Amino acid sequence: MANFAVTMEDGPRWNPARGIRDQDGWSAHADFMDALVDDGFVIIGGPLGSGQRLMAVEAADEQAVRNRLAADPWALAGMLRVGSVQPWSLWLDYRKTRAGG
Repeated sequence: MANFAVTMEDGPRWNPARGIRDQDGWSAHADFMDALVDDGFVIIGGPLGSGQRLMAVEAADEQAVRNRLAADPWALAGMLRVGSVQPWSLWLDYRKTRAGG
């Protein structure tokens, strides 16, 4: 499995007048993302100070990343879309040192 840096962008139904947790369908999106963390797909993620959303994910390839995120309720509703997906070599990784390898 490889690691990828993924940016997410506002979709056409995103309401810029509302905060992220006040957007329509927040709970369903949050549940979906929590499940991706539980599955080990999302390593870390969240909004940067600028408001851009960034995640580190683990997947077989870019298409697997895009396919998995396409099932997000916010993606299906036009609230959010995948921006860039770039391979990311995580040379410094707490998970590896903690696991002893």
